[in-house]
Amino acid sequence: MWCKRGIVYCPEPIHPKLMSHAANPLPVFLEADIYRVFYSGRDHINRSSVGYVDIDICKQKVTYIHPEPIFEHGSESSFYSHGVSIGNCYDVGGTRYMLFMGWQCPPDGHWRGEIGRLILKSDLSSLSLDSDKPFMPLSSQDPVSLSYPWVMREDNGEYHMWYGSTVNWDAGNGEMLHVIQQASSQDGHYWQRNGFAVPYALGVAQAFSRPTVIGNGQDGYHMWFSYRSGQGEKYRIGYASSSDKKNWELGLEKSGIQPSEQGWDSDMIEYPYVFEHKGERYMLYNGNEYGRSGFGLAIWEEAEATKGIL
Repeated sequence: MWCKRGIVYCPEPIHPKLMSHAANPLPVFLEADIYRVFYSGRDHINRSSVGYVDIDICKQKVTYIHPEPIFEHGSESSFYSHGVSIGNCYDVGGTRYMLFMGWQCPPDGHWRGEIGRLILKSDLSSLSLDSDKPFMPLSSQDPVSLSYPWVMREDNGEYHMWYGSTVNWDAGNGEMLHVIQQASSQDGHYWQRNGFAVPYALGVAQAFSRPTVIGNGQDGYHMWFSYRSGQGEKYRIGYASSSDKKNWELGLEKSGIQPSEQGWDSDMIEYPYVFEHKGERYMLYNGNEYGRSGFGLAIWEEAEATKGIL
C-alpha cells in the first residue's frame, strides 16, 4: 500500500502566471536525493503554465522555488491557448521531450485538448515548443478531446504511449466517458495509434486521466491513474495491471491509496506520478481542487494484503 508522507509543496502566488495550483507534478532527477518537480500552475482566470520547484525526496522538503514560469500558455489562436497540463518526459537521440495536454476553450463550443511536445533543455530549467502544431492532434480515432500522455521506452528501443481520449461528454449519467488509449513508435517521433487500452465501467470508472506506468516484461506492468466513477464522487486514484503493456486488467481496489479523513487531500486525490529512487517506489500526487492545495508524496510499502501486486 501507499504510505502517505504528507504535502510537499503548497503553492503561493509567486508570478501572475503562477497564482495558484501545482498540478500534474513531474519529477526529473538532479543529483543525490534532489528532484526538479515541474508542475502546471494557473493565472487568475485558470490558464495554466509550467513552473518548477526542487525537492529533497528523502527529507520531503522543498529546497528551491523557481519564481517564474518556464513555459506559458499560448495565444488565443494556439492549440494550448488556455493551458498546459504536463504528462511525462522521454528521451530520443539525446533530446529530452516533455509531452503535455494543450487546452482550448473556444467561445462557441466545448473545451477540448490536444497533445503537444516541449523540448527540455540540458540545464533542466528551460522549455521550448517543439512545434506550434499539436504533436498528436484530434483524428478519426480520437475525434473529441485528448489528454495527459505518458511515454515509456523499452530496452529494445520501442516506445509505448498511453493517453486519454474522450468518447463523449455525457455517457448518460452526467459524466463524460474519457478512456485511456495506447500508441506505439519505433523512433519516438511518429506514432501508431492502437486504440483502447484500459477497461472502463460506467458508474464505476469512466472518466480517466493522467496514467503513470512502471514495470518490465519479467514482472509485468503497473498503471496508476485518476478517475471518476460517474456517481458524483470526485477524483480518486485507481490501478490497472498488464503482462504485455497491451491488455490491461482494471483493479481499482488495488490502488493502495485513498483520500485522507481531513486535510489537503481529503476531498480528492488525482494526477499521480510513480517513480523509483534508491530502491524505493514513490508517488507524487495532487489533492483537493485539482492541485490548488499542492502536491504530496507517498512511498510504497509492501503489506500482506498487497503482496503479489507489485
